[in-house]
Amino acid sequence: MDAVMSVSRGQKIGEIDRRLYGSFIEHMGRAVYGGIYQPDHPTANDQGFRQDVMELVKELSVPLIRYPGGNFVSGFNWEDSVGPVEGRPKRLDLAWRSLETNQVGVHEFAAWCQEVGAEINMAVNLGTRGLDAARNLVEYCNYPGGTYWSEKRKTNGQIEPFAIKTWCLGNEMDGPWQIGHKTAKEYGRLAEETAKAMKLVDESIEVVLCGSSNSQMPTFGEWELTVLDQAYDQIDYLSFHQYYGNPTDDLGNYLARSLDMDQFISGVVAMCDAIKAKKHSKKQINLSFDEWNIWYHSAEHDLTVKPWQVAPPLLEDHYNFEDALVLGCLLITLLKHADRVKIACLAQLVNVIAPIMTEEDGEAWRQTIYYPFMQVATLGQGVALRPEITVDTYATSEFVAVPYLESIAVIDEEKNELVIFAVNRGEEEMHLDLHLPDLEIAEVIDFSEMSGYVIKAVNQAGNEQIKPVSSQAYERKENQLHCLLKPLSWNVIRTSLTPKN
Repeated sequence: MDAVMSVSRGQKIGEIDRRLYGSFIEHMGRAVYGGIYQPDHPTANDQGFRQDVMELVKELSVPLIRYPGGNFVSGFNWEDSVGPVEGRPKRLDLAWRSLETNQVGVHEFAAWCQEVGAEINMAVNLGTRGLDAARNLVEYCNYPGGTYWSEKRKTNGQIEPFAIKTWCLGNEMDGPWQIGHKTAKEYGRLAEETAKAMKLVDESIEVVLCGSSNSQMPTFGEWELTVLDQAYDQIDYLSFHQYYGNPTDDLGNYLARSLDMDQFISGVVAMCDAIKAKKHSKKQINLSFDEWNIWYHSAEHDLTVKPWQVAPPLLEDHYNFEDALVLGCLLITLLKHADRVKIACLAQLVNVIAPIMTEEDGEAWRQTIYYPFMQVATLGQGVALRPEITVDTYATSEFVAVPYLESIAVIDEEKNELVIFAVNRGEEEMHLDLHLPDLEIAEVIDFSEMSGYVIKAVNQAGNEQIKPVSSQAYERKENQLHCLLKPLSWNVIRTSLTPKN
């Protein structure tokens, strides 16, 4: 199969915000306890955090981590998670029907984030709590001192403010499963007033309004238009969530799911801009895709988990090779919308539908999806360029025309590098001709591929068999590059450019 891809400096989509490569830690399953925190583990530091996990998180280059939920936050009293650990209450977490010990709270998580080089994206409880608890939490975290809550923070050991910049106004408030679920009118009004109060405490913060939990929600569209109409002037981002899976074992359709993500993003952007026009506003609302991933493998197991345990195994999907290919397509799609999607959080980071898994008495290890995410997070810096692609398409039960090549280009002007991320969805080799009309490749720094694996093969502790390997299947000629993309493959082509005159 032949494909032609043309990339030019003039095809700019937008500047890539580092927060596009964020992730998510929720107090559920083994994400916190037995995941990032396990005091009796051989690698645990003085604070009880697993250093083997920290090293893998650092390798991922995650800049932002959403916390502490998720559904969990809608029943969470933040005051339970500060002060002396021995005095913190144990609570029933109604979201996941687990027992929450509050051993890890605001201070501990902030210290962990500092260790791994990430900022906190803090969520406030707009389910069972509201405006007062939210503004108090901002005061506790961000106000310098001299007030009730800021002095409490100092008493609890943190003299300088945590200076948390990004705040989520609740979680999935459109969902009937949510504790404190609200109608769009109820939520929009509460979010507007909560955001206003939080910004009166700290005018530097940015807040994220809850959009739809997924594009199949019966209220999708109506929800966005209603809550945006109410809260537009007080908020900075609109969130949306989506998970993908392959329950029917249809590989071609599964690999095309990124087209659904593309349509979802475009629809939400259109709704933001419709309210902007309605209000005659000069303010642009960008997007926070603060939950996205592949999630379907663990569904049956989760039905058998007994309630009211501390950190029971939940949502522990074991990802295979086809999942890695799909995740690569989803990452490319996010980059295609880098002009409007400024925050995204892979849900989640450790053990719970996660790229990193831990063994209770053993090591932490990388799932198949770890590698595409790591490569894009580390190399996808600068400006996303929209390529012109000519390639054959195929049809599935849900999609009319699926390109066999899914690809994006990223240019880093500071490093003078051009990086191509590409997925060959087809089951035959693809000859890719890369044309660069106003760019010239000085050197191919690296060409890596993930290919040739059994489509259902998984990684395991001590056997991370599915990972990128180096390829020499390319030929460079001035401003052209010919590459061979193997069947069903994830590819990263990193090049240095000849400096501009």
